[in-house]
Amino acid sequence: MEEEDGIEENSASAGEGSRWVDGSEVDSETAAWVWPGENEAREGQDYGSMRRRLVKKPKRVDSFDVEAMEVAGAHGHHPKDPSVWQTLALAFQTLGIVYGDMGTSPLYVFADVFSKVAIESDVDVLGALSLVMYTIALIPLAKYVFVVLKANDNGEGGTFALYSLICRYANINMLPNRQPADEQISSFRLKLPTPELERALNIKETLENRSSLKTLLLLLVLMGTSMIIGDGILTPAISVMSAVSGLQGELEGFGTNAVVIVSIVILLALFSIQQFGTGKVGFLFAPVLALWFFCLGSIGLYNLLKHDITVLRAVNPAYIYFFFKKNSGAAWSALGGCVLCITGAEAMFADLGHFSVRSIQIAFSFVVFPCLLLAYLGQAAYLMKYPASAERIFYDSVPDSLFWPVLVIATVAAMIASQAMISATFSCVKQSMALGCFPRLKIVHTSKRQMGQIYIPIINWFLMIMCILIVSIFQSTTDIANAYGIAEVGVMIVTTALVTLVMLLIWQTNLFLALCFPLIFGSVEFIYLCAVLSKIKQGGWLPLVFASFFLCVMYIWNYGSVLKYRSEVREKISMDFMLELGSSLGTLRVPGIGLLYNELVQGIPSIFVQFLLSLPAIHSTIVFVCIKYVPVPVVPQEERFLFRRVCPKDYHMFRCVARYGYKDVRKEDHHAFEQLLAESLEKFLRMEAEDLALESNLRGMEFDNMSVGSRGSGTQSRDGVEELRVPLMQAKRLEDVDTSTSEDAVSILPSSVMASDEDPSLEYELSALREAMDSGFTYLLAHGDVRARKDSFFVKKLVINYFYGFLRRNCRVGAANLSVPHMNVIQVGMTYMV
Repeated sequence: MEEEDGIEENSASAGEGSRWVDGSEVDSETAAWVWPGENEAREGQDYGSMRRRLVKKPKRVDSFDVEAMEVAGAHGHHPKDPSVWQTLALAFQTLGIVYGDMGTSPLYVFADVFSKVAIESDVDVLGALSLVMYTIALIPLAKYVFVVLKANDNGEGGTFALYSLICRYANINMLPNRQPADEQISSFRLKLPTPELERALNIKETLENRSSLKTLLLLLVLMGTSMIIGDGILTPAISVMSAVSGLQGELEGFGTNAVVIVSIVILLALFSIQQFGTGKVGFLFAPVLALWFFCLGSIGLYNLLKHDITVLRAVNPAYIYFFFKKNSGAAWSALGGCVLCITGAEAMFADLGHFSVRSIQIAFSFVVFPCLLLAYLGQAAYLMKYPASAERIFYDSVPDSLFWPVLVIATVAAMIASQAMISATFSCVKQSMALGCFPRLKIVHTSKRQMGQIYIPIINWFLMIMCILIVSIFQSTTDIANAYGIAEVGVMIVTTALVTLVMLLIWQTNLFLALCFPLIFGSVEFIYLCAVLSKIKQGGWLPLVFASFFLCVMYIWNYGSVLKYRSEVREKISMDFMLELGSSLGTLRVPGIGLLYNELVQGIPSIFVQFLLSLPAIHSTIVFVCIKYVPVPVVPQEERFLFRRVCPKDYHMFRCVARYGYKDVRKEDHHAFEQLLAESLEKFLRMEAEDLALESNLRGMEFDNMSVGSRGSGTQSRDGVEELRVPLMQAKRLEDVDTSTSEDAVSILPSSVMASDEDPSLEYELSALREAMDSGFTYLLAHGDVRARKDSFFVKKLVINYFYGFLRRNCRVGAANLSVPHMNVIQVGMTYMV
């Protein structure tokens, strides 16, 4: 029988009424295991219970999870809550990684604000200070610390983490390769919306059924990601220039050109050391930033007490009204400078995977927030007395005896803030690649212990060139600040939209409360967006150009990849054709294992025919390997592989789906990968034999009327074995987690249903597999060219044939991308018409 032709048939079948129910899902009222003859009166009830708990209707699930069946539950992801001291230690470390960008904002916020509004009275200073104070309190504190951090994906944060979280609850991924078995990954934690809340179900159904909404949501995520990459370009430029500009007033003859040259030298050094990774110097980050925040707080408190403590009046929000009433249009322009005080707020969420929610909340609430408030209060107090110092307010407000130490600390803090955004850009690009939204690039893992520490050479040099060009062209932190605000506010608006969707779909929050979130925070961010967009001519166009460029690259890559996958699904080989070829496949079978890499999670790829036509012989064992990324941060090693037999036994053909999360690191040595794959395949063969023995023994018992037909197909598979979920292994799994129900079940299973270890067909197949392993592994790869069909629209031909084709030709493909040895690779060419 040909495998399912429907692209999304698997995901659709997952929600049908008859499904496997293991012991953990049976409620307390379900009858215990009772075999017929023990209690005649309960025969009918026990039959139903046995049928649900021992045998499922064998549906056409196109995968078979070997190791997950054996150890799932024993390896559950339920880490112990960290102690108080561990949480405090994590909170200290967040100062160096998360808050560097926000911590350096006092270097340039008031300088930018008062470049738009001249200080003529106390209202100007107090109004600007009140704006800054309430902006920090509303966005980073109220929005991110108390709401957004809770919308994490198993501890991971960021735009793509939100997208993957939504993808798990609603099947909205543009690439239709989702399988029901993916929901069994321990980190998936899928809880569908409860039937009582029709709103959540309606939203889920609407998202899944309307392709336009899927595309819109994807574009929103890609736009947010593009803005984060833009931050990675602008943050080093503005942070380093702001720190170096402090020398202008101290060293005679140190002008704008000197600031630019020194900034470029520092940027060159900063990007040049990226290849060594941050692990070697990372332990210095937290102490340096802690010292920096101490300087901010203490100097701010000193200025507040010395110059004008009455600036505390800015707590009254009425001064914001007075500020806008007095300055009108200039105040609106200055609003774009106020938003710079929350730059880096998104980092609290994006870097969540390295820390914990509680540690980030503690660090911001008790260190970052008070120190920033004191810093801005101190600067405002100084300006009340010396309004002419607005241009370089930070360094002028520093006591003379502390100038040089503070300058050094500020420069190092600026570099650390830049490092945080550069690392975040690398992580963001890697996540985009994992979810099929960015061309494949070379990724270097700089740490053996921390999987999140990566280095992408081409992105690093691109960021460096862009930073140098920005510093050379703008030569002013004020102009760069105009560009910086748009990128920051754009990311925040995207996060607000996605978190609102999470509230409605997943949290199932009260409708009124869910709508208050975008109404309050979204309105404030929209006001800031309008303010910064008014600066397009003064440099605000720059992040829009960057965002548009990366948005086009990511969407074109995703669009072409989806079309290519659908083309492969349409052109896959029918099972009837394979059966006509016979077990010899119409050619010679020689000892060895051929690993044919493809993107299909079901069916035989059409490229296999090209190998049969091009090669004089084919390997005795064929494994179709699919590297697949699922919308979870990490897939445990023991749940990595899914196996399934393809064609009857004498064909010796299998499918292996290797699943990775978007935070997983694929750096396995190919020898280790081959060994792990072979061991998993051997386990699969043994478990398959146990399945057949169990099924045949159960059929021979008093359950002759039990239906074992294939769900959804009505006929038995020609693969030689139906997909069962191995009740024996399921009982073993449940026994490992001390489930009393399964203990009772295992204790009464008769020995007649146990598989025999002396199955001659199993021993023959295992010996054939070992012989093939001794002959070695060969990697069969397709060198595919994607072209638009002749009847396609002109725009589609332009995008696919030229833009997507250019990206495919210039990204990592084949053996380089899959990390396989070049000496063992066989490639054939094929053109996909989409």
